[in-house]
Amino acid sequence: MKKNILTLLLGCIISMGFAQGIPSITLKDLAGNDINMSQISKDGKPAILCFWATWCAPCKKELNNYTEYYADWQAKYGVTIYAISIDDSRSVSRVAPYINSVSWDYKVILDSNKQFAQAMGVNNVPHTFLVDKDGKVVWSHNNYAEGDEAELEHQLEKLTGQK
Repeated sequence: MKKNILTLLLGCIISMGFAQGIPSITLKDLAGNDINMSQISKDGKPAILCFWATWCAPCKKELNNYTEYYADWQAKYGVTIYAISIDDSRSVSRVAPYINSVSWDYKVILDSNKQFAQAMGVNNVPHTFLVDKDGKVVWSHNNYAEGDEAELEHQLEKLTGQK
Protein backbone atom coordinates (compact mmCIF):
# COMPACT_ATOMS: atom_id res chain seq x y z
CA MET A 1 0.00 0.00 0.00
CA LYS A 2 2.77 2.44 0.94
CA LYS A 3 4.60 1.59 -2.28
CA ASN A 4 1.49 2.35 -4.36
CA ILE A 5 0.98 5.68 -2.63
CA LEU A 6 4.63 6.63 -3.12
CA THR A 7 4.46 5.63 -6.79
CA LEU A 8 1.29 7.67 -7.26
CA LEU A 9 2.81 10.67 -5.46
CA LEU A 10 5.98 10.49 -7.54
CA GLY A 11 3.92 10.27 -10.72
CA CYS A 12 1.95 13.37 -9.73
CA ILE A 13 5.11 15.31 -8.97
CA ILE A 14 6.67 14.35 -12.31
CA SER A 15 3.46 15.23 -14.18
CA MET A 16 3.25 18.60 -12.46
CA GLY A 17 6.85 19.32 -13.40
CA PHE A 18 6.19 18.66 -17.06
CA ALA A 19 2.92 20.59 -17.02
CA GLN A 20 4.60 23.73 -15.74
CA GLY A 21 4.33 26.91 -17.67
CA ILE A 22 7.31 29.02 -18.59
CA PRO A 23 8.06 31.58 -15.85
CA SER A 24 7.55 35.24 -16.64
CA ILE A 25 11.18 36.32 -16.57
CA THR A 26 12.60 38.94 -18.91
CA LEU A 27 16.02 38.28 -20.41
CA LYS A 28 18.05 39.93 -23.17
CA ASP A 29 18.91 38.60 -26.59
CA LEU A 30 22.30 39.28 -28.20
CA ALA A 31 21.03 42.58 -29.63
CA GLY A 32 20.00 43.77 -26.17
CA ASN A 33 16.25 43.37 -26.77
CA ASP A 34 14.03 42.31 -23.86
CA ILE A 35 12.45 38.87 -24.22
CA ASN A 36 9.72 37.81 -21.79
CA MET A 37 10.30 34.08 -21.69
CA SER A 38 6.67 33.28 -20.79
CA GLN A 39 5.65 34.64 -24.20
CA ILE A 40 7.94 32.53 -26.40
CA SER A 41 5.34 30.02 -27.57
CA LYS A 42 2.22 32.14 -27.34
CA ASP A 43 2.12 32.24 -31.15
CA GLY A 44 0.57 28.77 -31.17
CA LYS A 45 3.80 27.03 -32.14
CA PRO A 46 6.15 24.83 -30.11
CA ALA A 47 9.54 25.96 -28.85
CA ILE A 48 12.75 24.21 -27.84
CA LEU A 49 14.72 25.73 -24.97
CA CYS A 50 18.36 24.65 -24.92
CA PHE A 51 20.34 25.79 -21.91
CA TRP A 52 24.05 25.89 -22.74
CA ALA A 53 27.34 27.67 -22.06
CA THR A 54 30.44 28.45 -24.11
CA TRP A 55 32.59 26.39 -21.71
CA CYS A 56 30.34 23.30 -22.15
CA ALA A 57 31.55 21.01 -24.95
CA PRO A 58 28.44 18.74 -24.94
CA CYS A 59 26.23 21.85 -25.14
CA LYS A 60 28.00 23.13 -28.21
CA LYS A 61 27.96 19.64 -29.79
CA GLU A 62 24.20 19.38 -29.20
CA LEU A 63 23.38 22.76 -30.69
CA ASN A 64 25.83 22.33 -33.58
CA ASN A 65 24.19 18.98 -34.40
CA TYR A 66 20.69 20.50 -34.24
CA THR A 67 21.66 22.90 -37.06
CA GLU A 68 21.48 19.96 -39.50
CA TYR A 69 17.80 19.44 -38.64
CA TYR A 70 16.60 22.90 -37.74
CA ALA A 71 15.33 24.04 -41.16
CA ASP A 72 13.35 20.80 -41.54
CA TRP A 73 11.99 21.07 -37.98
CA GLN A 74 10.88 24.64 -38.62
CA ALA A 75 9.10 23.63 -41.84
CA LYS A 76 7.48 20.46 -40.44
CA TYR A 77 6.69 21.45 -36.87
CA GLY A 78 6.87 25.26 -36.83
CA VAL A 79 9.32 25.10 -33.94
CA THR A 80 11.77 27.78 -32.80
CA ILE A 81 14.95 26.94 -30.92
CA TYR A 82 16.05 29.27 -28.12
CA ALA A 83 19.70 28.78 -27.17
CA ILE A 84 19.81 30.15 -23.63
CA SER A 85 23.34 30.89 -22.50
CA ILE A 86 24.09 30.64 -18.80
CA ASP A 87 27.55 32.16 -19.25
CA ASP A 88 28.22 34.45 -16.29
CA SER A 89 29.88 37.87 -16.26
CA ARG A 90 33.32 36.28 -16.71
CA SER A 91 32.45 34.39 -19.90
CA VAL A 92 29.37 36.10 -21.41
CA SER A 93 31.64 38.13 -23.72
CA ARG A 94 32.47 34.85 -25.51
CA VAL A 95 28.86 34.14 -26.52
CA ALA A 96 28.51 36.45 -29.55
CA PRO A 97 31.90 35.54 -31.09
CA TYR A 98 31.09 31.85 -30.72
CA ILE A 99 27.62 32.28 -32.27
CA ASN A 100 29.16 34.19 -35.18
CA SER A 101 31.74 31.45 -35.72
CA VAL A 102 29.11 28.69 -36.02
CA SER A 103 26.32 30.69 -37.70
CA TRP A 104 23.43 29.37 -35.63
CA ASP A 105 19.99 30.52 -36.76
CA TYR A 106 18.61 30.07 -33.25
CA LYS A 107 17.35 32.85 -31.06
CA VAL A 108 20.17 33.32 -28.57
CA ILE A 109 19.18 34.53 -25.11
CA LEU A 110 21.47 35.54 -22.24
CA ASP A 111 20.75 34.33 -18.70
CA SER A 112 23.98 35.49 -17.06
CA ASN A 113 22.62 35.50 -13.51
CA LYS A 114 20.92 32.11 -14.09
CA GLN A 115 17.57 33.44 -12.87
CA PHE A 116 15.63 31.70 -15.64
CA ALA A 117 17.71 28.52 -15.42
CA GLN A 118 16.97 28.28 -11.70
CA ALA A 119 13.26 28.90 -12.26
CA MET A 120 13.24 26.07 -14.82
CA GLY A 121 15.08 23.71 -12.46
CA VAL A 122 18.25 23.55 -14.56
CA ASN A 123 21.09 22.21 -12.43
CA ASN A 124 23.59 21.48 -15.19
CA VAL A 125 23.91 21.92 -18.92
CA PRO A 126 23.05 20.95 -21.53
CA HIS A 127 19.40 20.85 -20.56
CA THR A 128 16.68 20.87 -23.20
CA PHE A 129 12.95 21.52 -22.83
CA LEU A 130 10.19 21.08 -25.39
CA VAL A 131 7.39 23.59 -24.88
CA ASP A 132 3.94 23.18 -26.47
CA LYS A 133 1.94 25.87 -28.27
CA ASP A 134 0.35 26.92 -24.97
CA GLY A 135 3.67 27.51 -23.20
CA LYS A 136 3.68 24.29 -21.16
CA VAL A 137 6.77 22.11 -20.81
CA VAL A 138 5.93 18.70 -22.29
CA TRP A 139 9.39 17.08 -22.38
CA SER A 140 12.73 17.64 -20.72
CA HIS A 141 16.16 16.10 -21.30
CA ASN A 142 19.41 16.63 -19.44
CA ASN A 143 22.88 16.01 -20.94
CA TYR A 144 23.60 15.16 -24.56
CA ALA A 145 24.70 12.06 -26.41
CA GLU A 146 25.14 11.66 -30.14
CA GLY A 147 21.74 10.78 -31.61
CA ASP A 148 19.60 12.58 -29.01
CA GLU A 149 18.23 14.70 -31.84
CA ALA A 150 16.23 11.63 -33.01
CA GLU A 151 14.45 11.48 -29.64
CA LEU A 152 13.75 15.22 -29.78
CA GLU A 153 12.27 14.83 -33.27
CA HIS A 154 10.16 11.92 -32.03
CA GLN A 155 8.83 14.19 -29.26
CA LEU A 156 8.10 16.92 -31.84
CA GLU A 157 6.17 14.35 -33.93
CA LYS A 158 4.12 13.30 -30.90
CA LEU A 159 3.44 16.89 -29.92
CA THR A 160 2.39 18.16 -33.34
CA GLY A 161 0.98 15.01 -34.95
CA GLN A 162 3.33 15.59 -37.90
CA LYS A 163 5.72 13.03 -39.38
